[in-house]
Amino acid sequence: MDNLHFLLETSAKELGVNLTPEQINKFMLYKDILIEANKNFNLTAITDERDVILKHFIDCISLVKFFDFSNIKNMIDIGSGAGFPAIPLKIVLPNLHVTIIDSLNKRINFLKDVSHKLSLLNVECLHARAEVLGQNTVYREQFDMCTSRAVAYLPVLSEYCLPFVHKNGYFLAMKGPTGINEEIKETLPIINELGGEYEKKETYIIPNTDICHNLIFIKKIKDTPQKFPRNASKIKK
Repeated sequence: MDNLHFLLETSAKELGVNLTPEQINKFMLYKDILIEANKNFNLTAITDERDVILKHFIDCISLVKFFDFSNIKNMIDIGSGAGFPAIPLKIVLPNLHVTIIDSLNKRINFLKDVSHKLSLLNVECLHARAEVLGQNTVYREQFDMCTSRAVAYLPVLSEYCLPFVHKNGYFLAMKGPTGINEEIKETLPIINELGGEYEKKETYIIPNTDICHNLIFIKKIKDTPQKFPRNASKIKK
């Protein structure tokens, strides 16, 4: 086993995740595809192999440490970019049905290619805007969970994400280290209006780094009013 395989395996173990050899191989292939594709168009600013493993893959796997996925059958990932956290979660939880949406078609084509090459089943990649798809009855309030990683300010992000989650489902927002308490404070009124309830914040250090991130837990307790999500300009305003 080379150093990168060992780094991935041991870092995941720190999170309570025991990766199989097949899962490790899929992560390594994902890393190679990502770094190669990034030469042609911008998918990530992180291109060092070790950093991809820790700052992307292990960071995404961290969700499994803090949330019990045993009752989560399907999830939607908003603004997934290069596939985070959706693809790492799918590798670790192969029975999970995953829907990924992103507003840039190049990224969606990349994710379709990744899903094919990694032989990931039940992954739907959609070129769409969240505020439009959130009004589509095929997707609205159909998911056990919605995730989003470093996409937007939390009050804005909540309006994009909560309409996808059914009652008793969860919205998990992956956020950076700074200003999170102020974001949460500003988000509480809109969360309530959207049918959600703030549960807690988990602060964690990514294994084998000194990087501190936050995970925000919002539970859906009632249906989202039909007027949400509004168009993007109103949300941002």
